[in-house]
Amino acid sequence: MIGAGWAGLAAAVRSVQRGAAVTLFEMAPQPGGRARRVSTSSGDFDNGQHILIGAYTATLALMRSVGADPETLLLRCPLTLVDLAGRGLVLPPGAALPAFVRAVLQARGWRWAHRVALLGVASGWLLRGFRCAPGLTVAQLCAGLPEAVRQDLIEPLCVAALNTPIDQASAQVFLRVLRDALFSGPGSADLLLPRVPLSALLPDPAWRWLEAAGARCVTGHRVQTVARQGAGWSVDGQAFDGVVLAASAGEAARLADAINPAWARTASALRYEPIVTAYLTDTRLRLPQPMLALPAGPRSPAQFVFDLGALGAQVASPGSFAFVVSGAAAWLVDGRAACGQAILQQARAAFPGAFQGPDEGVLRHVAAERRATFACTPGLARPALEVAPQWVAAGDYIAGPYPATLEGAVRSGEAAAAALG
Repeated sequence: MIGAGWAGLAAAVRSVQRGAAVTLFEMAPQPGGRARRVSTSSGDFDNGQHILIGAYTATLALMRSVGADPETLLLRCPLTLVDLAGRGLVLPPGAALPAFVRAVLQARGWRWAHRVALLGVASGWLLRGFRCAPGLTVAQLCAGLPEAVRQDLIEPLCVAALNTPIDQASAQVFLRVLRDALFSGPGSADLLLPRVPLSALLPDPAWRWLEAAGARCVTGHRVQTVARQGAGWSVDGQAFDGVVLAASAGEAARLADAINPAWARTASALRYEPIVTAYLTDTRLRLPQPMLALPAGPRSPAQFVFDLGALGAQVASPGSFAFVVSGAAAWLVDGRAACGQAILQQARAAFPGAFQGPDEGVLRHVAAERRATFACTPGLARPALEVAPQWVAAGDYIAGPYPATLEGAVRSGEAAAAALG
């Protein structure tokens, strides 16, 4: 196994359970990839604010497999996409379709005609099996919806799920996410917010489980070569029957280029969207919900704010907040520091009287993942599972129905383990 992000960990755990002898190489000092805890000069922070939802069945099952209890480590709450004034959508518990209808009918801030329009359009999606022409963007798919519905619901959902602006995002992938999240059963749309650092959610428990099961787990090792050796493969001179390549797309392309140049070109051609998370502190502030949507605007980078103190002491102390900017490319043009200042000014405007101390005391850390996710555009060509015989790939960017999410990564890793047998 090459790479110990969530896809590589999933592949390693499932391979061990299938009886394979596993060696796992990770180039970083710790596992977790783009969803882990990192140490900075200002303290320890997650390298971005991640959430799960109830439909992440593969991820939740994997957590249980390695002894990480989702009921303890995650705060489950109904899907709530509301702003500070309470405008927006709250999905009540119960069967998926009636719950969605009730949520729309009870949504605050929309006129009756807006609610009827959304129910009509969503009914059409349902009747068509949540399928559409592969070349459509989300903006084109939702062109008939009122502006208030697009701004309050569609845009936040799209950027949160696909990390791609609606005028560029794949409508087909968006519909698949909506189908699985909103219409696949009770609790599937529930928000699952980490009560612990990301590393404690899966990477560290999986690493300990693998070591206890006899797997060889190596950090700080960047694999240089993968070459044919008989019926199997040589990884930096070590012989293996098969290989799971669970590195980033760029690293994977480097290693696969000599064996499968076409696969490497597809991986190299992916474009990326960044995500920025700014960690701010104000011990006097409390939010009415653990997560709130923020109003859009030309001076408003962040789409969501999380009250980390409300999630538990293991995540952060009271008064700690994470402001998240998805699709953050335009805000990073002048650099991470400038983006952080823009978020700070947005926070002060959104919460008058809050975040008013010295900037360096309020703005604790800015995490910028410049290649956080691939740009999920219509008709995107993504690398296939198989690189070569007995050499498969895993990662949230591998061909599949989902955008770049933790669930997509885990499912890809499990598919890779199954393909090697």
